[in-house]
Amino acid sequence: MNNIDKMSVNAIRVLSADAIQKANSGHPGLPLGCAPMAYELWMNHMNHNPADPDWANRDRFILSGGHGSMLLYSLLHLFGYGDLSKEDLMQFRQLGAKTPGHPEYGHTVGVEATTGPLGAGMGMAVGMAIAEAHLAEVFNKENYPVVDHYTYALGGDGCMMEGISSEAFSLAGTLGLSKLIVLYDSNKISIEGSTDIAFTEDVAKRMEAFGFQTLTVEDGTDLEAIGRAIEEAKADTERPSFITIKTEIGYGCPAKQGKASAHGEPLGVDNVEALKENLGWPSKEPFYVPQEVYEHFSRAAEEKAEAEAAWNVMFAAYCEEFPEMESLWNQYFEGNQAVAEKLLADESFWVHGEKAEATRSLSGKVINRLKDLMPNLMGGSADLGPSNKTTMNGEGEFSKENRAGRNMHFGVRELAMTAIGNGMMLHGGVKAFVATFFVFSDYTKPMARLSALMGVPLTFVFTHDSIGVGEDGPTHEPIEQLAMFRAMPNFHVFRPCDAVETAAAWYSAVASEKTPTALVLTRQNLAPMAGSSKEALKGGYVIDDCEGTPEYILIATGSEVELAVKAKALLAAEGRSVRVVSMPCMEVFEEQSAEYKESVLPKAVRKRVAVEALGDFGWGRYVGLDGATVTMQGFGASAPAAKLFEHFGFTAEHVAEVARSL
Repeated sequence: MNNIDKMSVNAIRVLSADAIQKANSGHPGLPLGCAPMAYELWMNHMNHNPADPDWANRDRFILSGGHGSMLLYSLLHLFGYGDLSKEDLMQFRQLGAKTPGHPEYGHTVGVEATTGPLGAGMGMAVGMAIAEAHLAEVFNKENYPVVDHYTYALGGDGCMMEGISSEAFSLAGTLGLSKLIVLYDSNKISIEGSTDIAFTEDVAKRMEAFGFQTLTVEDGTDLEAIGRAIEEAKADTERPSFITIKTEIGYGCPAKQGKASAHGEPLGVDNVEALKENLGWPSKEPFYVPQEVYEHFSRAAEEKAEAEAAWNVMFAAYCEEFPEMESLWNQYFEGNQAVAEKLLADESFWVHGEKAEATRSLSGKVINRLKDLMPNLMGGSADLGPSNKTTMNGEGEFSKENRAGRNMHFGVRELAMTAIGNGMMLHGGVKAFVATFFVFSDYTKPMARLSALMGVPLTFVFTHDSIGVGEDGPTHEPIEQLAMFRAMPNFHVFRPCDAVETAAAWYSAVASEKTPTALVLTRQNLAPMAGSSKEALKGGYVIDDCEGTPEYILIATGSEVELAVKAKALLAAEGRSVRVVSMPCMEVFEEQSAEYKESVLPKAVRKRVAVEALGDFGWGRYVGLDGATVTMQGFGASAPAAKLFEHFGFTAEHVAEVARSL
């Protein structure tokens, strides 16, 4: 290792240690141990341009071990990303800083994904590699490799312990994602001590079994060995690669090196001084970096810009030779607003069905309409495509042999599926959707939360939405899941009652730029509702009204809207005035004006009943202290759906009876 390389690696270590010490909070162990591999990758092997962090053909880097965020911030600062200044590093973990405790996509320039939940970055990296492979197949022409880049993920023992990494890497190996390269920080230390207490497997053998090329670097400080391994990984065009790099956590700090205490707490003032002395750092001044180091990174950044400049020349020639591909490129990468506007104006998109039909089937018809309007629509199910109705007819299956396929087979891997969907969206160019039974949305929740946190408008298709599942019984009948997703910030949950509301849900998903959308859909057939309309786009609306001021308001979603309309007929026959409100999406309804919400749910009308064949949590805001709910108060049971609805009180007669009791 020459002197400037040594100084540069140590600059990453020192900046990380100083920032964590100043914040009196953070994780110095990973940055100190991983600085050499990160430096070697970013400096000598990764195509990126600090002057244009959004360059379409850049290599992607995901720090799956997000607790080691100062490693990433130090790299971004030294390379000159987005004016991430030394002062920004000094504000590490402080309110409003560009340097939060874990990397946040959209908050700090150069951060490709929000990470922190261990293993999540591994799943998102697989999604990015899938997007790259698919887009390369769509766009590349002879002599014009306009999509040609790698996805790198860095994580440690914790990432490899989490089940999501096994789910994701199993699929990555099956798909032969050769441009996915994983750097495994193997230091054999976790928070509680040696990994031997809970993690003694041969990780490389596991990865080999998944179908990865496996490589090992015995000395994590050996830049040449790390570089050779990265180039060997690139040379394998059939398999993804997994590089085990043996490191020491807290490297360079005599009192902490190799110890669990280096993981998640500041080194301490004396230990930071000892670190600098041990590394031969030229100054004890906090955040000091020699000018020659900054100049080294600056020269490298200028050289990195040349790669994009060459790509821009190639891309211009590509567009000139293939103008139809330029138009298609713009369609893929410029968002879906034009499609959304077309859907909104197309009355054939909003027609009522002629017969009773399950909303999962209606959704399937919409998907097969959207696929022709949105060539970048890509997605699939966790081995439930025929049940979820998510297959795009005639579009092929994405596989090792067919990168052009748009139907994804995620396998029974709901958690990884969602992370992969996030990664596909984060990569850009692809509009992704994922699907499973609604009860198994529990498995998707951690990664759905990241979708919402990152502002990634991933679409979720959740079918078999209630006790209407029937004979499969309580293990397959969701109860509390709607409340779970409704409680999440920046997340839209649609439970449509018919074809028009299903169209509204999909329109909302297509039009969304920052908010994920879940479509919660029935297994059983639902009758078309005469009053359903585009007003569903407001989240809640009057679907069946009365003359004058109503005495009662019945509020329902999905399959229970028809039930509420029938209950209204019973009450109306008694001379009672009743309004029925369909509430397909509470979150969108809450985004409407106070005037609109009052027009739908006037405060003066306090006799309200909410009807939904799931848990009642969250309905209090709409029924108030004087209202009531007809909802599930426990788990379901195994029986035909019609029997279950009757057994649990989901009948027009019972809804009317509850209303009368108010």
